[in-house]
Amino acid sequence: MDVMEKLTILTDAAKYDAACTSSGARRGHRNGYIGNTSSSIVGCCHTFSGDGRCVTLLKVLMTNWCVYDCKYCVNRCSNDTRRAAFTPEELADLTIQFYRRNYIEGLFLSSGVLVSPDYTTERMIRCLELLRDRYRFNGYIHAKTIPGTSPELVTRLGLLADRLSVNIELPSEQGLTALAPNKTRKAIFRPMGLITSTLRENKEELVKYRHAPQFAPAGQSTQMIVGATADTDRHILALTQSLYDRYRLKRVFYSAYVPVVENSLLPSLDSKPPLLREHRLYQADWLLRFYGFRAEELLDDDAPNFDPRLDPKCCWALRHPAFFPVEVNTASREELLRVPGMGTVSVDRILYARRARRLEPEDLKKLGVVMKRAQYFIVCKGKTAYGLKLSQDGILRNLLAVEKASLPVAEMEQLSLF
Repeated sequence: MDVMEKLTILTDAAKYDAACTSSGARRGHRNGYIGNTSSSIVGCCHTFSGDGRCVTLLKVLMTNWCVYDCKYCVNRCSNDTRRAAFTPEELADLTIQFYRRNYIEGLFLSSGVLVSPDYTTERMIRCLELLRDRYRFNGYIHAKTIPGTSPELVTRLGLLADRLSVNIELPSEQGLTALAPNKTRKAIFRPMGLITSTLRENKEELVKYRHAPQFAPAGQSTQMIVGATADTDRHILALTQSLYDRYRLKRVFYSAYVPVVENSLLPSLDSKPPLLREHRLYQADWLLRFYGFRAEELLDDDAPNFDPRLDPKCCWALRHPAFFPVEVNTASREELLRVPGMGTVSVDRILYARRARRLEPEDLKKLGVVMKRAQYFIVCKGKTAYGLKLSQDGILRNLLAVEKASLPVAEMEQLSLF
């Protein structure tokens, strides 16, 4: 099997992994090296760097051979699929050739478990060592940490990569037991904790020694599969909140389960991926990370799942009428961030603009506020925007109409089911 045939197989096998953002990388120019994270071919994916640029990565597996038998995975050992494996030399050479042809700007490397987690990680490390040392590649690299890998190997991998990630895959221990019998929560969270503590130690070391080697400077992330098990949105979001609090993750990614294998414990092959549910979880995740919300505020026992018809921020606003209306000219930043239609940028603009004069509803649209949503929850100088006086039901109807007009086609098709 030649290298291009392996590439076709192993890039296709990697397409179900969503956690490939490069946000936060700060690997600048180095004399004598090629590639810089701060400045259509098979296997390429697009992501965004910390400065907002669109970055093209080669997204590939080291191998799709796997000793594990996770029932949801197309690469499980019991599945009849074509197998291939790169040698470290083959993949390093392929990556650098793609870079020199300007096809890619970085590498996203994951792998099936070949022989054992340690054996597989050693092959990944060898590939990255060749890129960094032989080819002097200074571009972005995201490497997947395999649960069960020895701590010393995780450390070596982190010194070569810009970002590490450990996929949780399934949100509950019951799901892991049923669908991934070779994996345990302990084996997944152990390397997460190790990466967190090493990042903290490395940060302290860099304060004392500016030229000390950096360990995973873009932090760590993880991915959860949505829809393969019966876990509620509340359970998924509570787990997300704990991951941000305990492990200081940069991102939690959600991947709508794509039916690729037939199994009685999984959704049928005829079912569609829950893209709308994935979309709502990403919106809620944004509220946790940038808007000051907590998971327990967004969902509870009475509402364990998000309303697919509305975004989570609008749902929260409709359930808390006592919090509104918010006076735009006097409200704090935290209060303004809870208003639907106001984002972090528009709120900062409001805070700056109102230092000069008191704002009118007409000013807010110029500052980036989405008035189609915000107008029902704010007042300016004590007066409602545009003199609106609607009941809760009336506001809900109008917000539903706005939401339908803003959804992508795939999510719109699923919304029609509700």
